[in-house]
Amino acid sequence: MGKYKLINNVLGCVTFAISSIVYLMTMEPTASFWDCGEFIGCASKLEVSHPPGSPLHALLGRLFVVLFGGGRAAIAVNVLSAVASAFTVMLLYLSLVKILQHRFLRLRRESAYIVIHGASVVGALCFAVTDSFWFSAVEGEVYALSIFFTALTFYLALLLFDNRSASSRGRL
Repeated sequence: MGKYKLINNVLGCVTFAISSIVYLMTMEPTASFWDCGEFIGCASKLEVSHPPGSPLHALLGRLFVVLFGGGRAAIAVNVLSAVASAFTVMLLYLSLVKILQHRFLRLRRESAYIVIHGASVVGALCFAVTDSFWFSAVEGEVYALSIFFTALTFYLALLLFDNRSASSRGRL
């Protein structure tokens, strides 16, 4: 079982690396036409955006602007979206593994692990290059950060389900 945990962690890192390379290579170098310029300006100067606002995006964007230097605010905020989207792809892979384990691990065969990890990698990477997700990953919009926190919440719920199920079976 330890071997499969290592494989799971390595494949999670691989999905993060592949998607982050794709997003960083195709990222917008400046502000896009939409609200991106406003969000970049708000993160750069720590101002308030249009209602309902996006204070967490502005704060994290400001952190990236400080890390990248103030002169490259557009690139910094776009990198925030790319990194958040790459972590979302990794969380999708980990979530798919958890979901498929409940379905296929009853088989107790080596092929079940190959199917679980293979299908999870393919599913996560296919999602990474879908049209609307890719567009939000390469520009300074709030959607990438929003879907990241949604994926994080879903993955944590799956972990909670596993822990609760294990404790009810007496294995925790």
